[in-house]
Amino acid sequence: MSHHDLDAEDEMERLLAAGGTPPVEADPFTVDDVRLSPERIVGLLRPHMRERRLQRIRDVVAERTRSVVPVVEGLVNTGNVSAVMRSVEALGHQDMHVVRGEHDRYKHSQRTAQGAQHWLDVWHWDAPEACATHLQDAGYRVVAMHLHADTVPIGALDFTTPTALVFGNEEAGVTDAMLEASDAACEVPLPGFTESFNVSVAAAVALYHARQDRLDRQGHHADLSEAEQQRLVARFCLRSVNNAERILRRKIADA
Repeated sequence: MSHHDLDAEDEMERLLAAGGTPPVEADPFTVDDVRLSPERIVGLLRPHMRERRLQRIRDVVAERTRSVVPVVEGLVNTGNVSAVMRSVEALGHQDMHVVRGEHDRYKHSQRTAQGAQHWLDVWHWDAPEACATHLQDAGYRVVAMHLHADTVPIGALDFTTPTALVFGNEEAGVTDAMLEASDAACEVPLPGFTESFNVSVAAAVALYHARQDRLDRQGHHADLSEAEQQRLVARFCLRSVNNAERILRRKIADA
């Protein structure tokens, strides 16, 4: 394996390092066996943040949803994964599912996620069937972005229904296994001579459409409960403050 291949492998692992199946992290609200509420976490860390930074976190969390979930299957180009992550985060989606493909190596790209992965909950799956089954059991309709005889235009879908949108490999697209497990397939109609988008562009267009469809139908895209928002604000504060755990430990000891 060449140095270039190793760089691509390392970059992909770095991009996906924050996730699991499901995403698992040490309980962010337990410090030295002391259980802290999200509100207490924010209160203890507040002196170590600019007020505008905390307000920015609150504003971002207030626009989040878990009702539309992007899924990428078998992507090999780190730049495409980075670009999808940027679109996912920028458009207010909190969860992203990644199904690893059966390829031997990744391709490196200079495009970066610009930190978007740190603000997402990334789920990892080794097989498309397991991913689709999990999402369907959780109440999602699984829709593959794919062109075949039964494909419908994306405009025919109601995205107020919990939906997982699947984007496939750069060359091969969505696998037959994922198509078989999906509930439907859709496409973004293209009136020009160009027959398809790059996967990262397709994801950006589709996720933007989903957001706009939700706004048009119900007046809002975001739908996290107050408790979910409080927990996410606390998590983002923990990620925003340097040495946050050490600060919390010291303040608990001094209390």
